[in-house]
Amino acid sequence: MGRTLFIAVTTFLIDQISKWYVVFYLDLQNILSIDVLPPLLNFKMGWNYGINFGLFANGAEVMRWVLVAVAIIVSVGLVWYARGFKGWLAPLFLGCVMGGALANALDRIMYGAVADFLNMSCCDLNNPFVFNIADIFIFFGAFGLVIFSEKLKKRA
Repeated sequence: MGRTLFIAVTTFLIDQISKWYVVFYLDLQNILSIDVLPPLLNFKMGWNYGINFGLFANGAEVMRWVLVAVAIIVSVGLVWYARGFKGWLAPLFLGCVMGGALANALDRIMYGAVADFLNMSCCDLNNPFVFNIADIFIFFGAFGLVIFSEKLKKRA
């Protein structure tokens, strides 16, 4: 479980530092858009009040706290679930999901919404959606848990 918590804390910090740097230090919250490697990578400010792609972003304050509670409950469940594994794959995937979920939950607590800033487009396709580093970690962890579920080693 120590590996899982280490990965969770590391991913949490990477996400929070990236948000602080891009949103506040580079002042994306006011500039709203910075071309990094156009059109492949751009920083575009987005405040996500819902879940992925703004789903359930009805503006109700109660939804903000429901999503914070869900992130905390899922993370506690993953800590409990992580006890049953050995090796490094499960801690990696579980820690990424936990760290990402808690980083986005902290955004909701501090700002009322999740700070999203990454935008990627390619090949004359204009992607209107933005995401953040925590979202990448959550996706990576969940994808890994599904794809490698047969290879994850349970404790005897």
